[in-house]
Amino acid sequence: MSIKSDIESWDGKSIDDIQSIFDTHKLADSFVEELIKLVALEDCQKGATWLLKRSFESGIDITPTLYSDCFNLLGELNNWESKLHVLQCLPYMQIPKPYVGHLVDFLRELLTDQNKFVRAWAYNGMYEVSKQYPEFESETKRIFAMAMRDEAASVKARIRNIYKKGF
Repeated sequence: MSIKSDIESWDGKSIDDIQSIFDTHKLADSFVEELIKLVALEDCQKGATWLLKRSFESGIDITPTLYSDCFNLLGELNNWESKLHVLQCLPYMQIPKPYVGHLVDFLRELLTDQNKFVRAWAYNGMYEVSKQYPEFESETKRIFAMAMRDEAASVKARIRNIYKKGF
């Protein structure tokens, strides 16, 4: 079976099944390229973004061109799980200079998302941007200060973890 058909047949819930898809396809030469293409397909997006996140966690390296391809897809993410998975990829990614503004706009929008997990990881994304582009550090610290007054406990916990890293 192809990775596309495997993702399409996944129930969207079973971690064991999506991990099995990863284990089956991870060694294919075009694995990450195919995942990035599948993110654009609504029926595959949740599975493809989970697999992309798992790829980064496993140490699979990608080319700068593929980083750009990932950032081009931000506007196509249509469910909270896909947004969360992509946000969780950011600590592993180099952010190409031409995409910083686009990414920051995306993150600012997600700071007000209904889902608190997405919000928490959007704050983490602002931190990741600040690490690579220090010109965003003061804005990020200002946003964090406001969040520590107003946000849900789970979001505050994510920010406290960032502070523990010395931010």
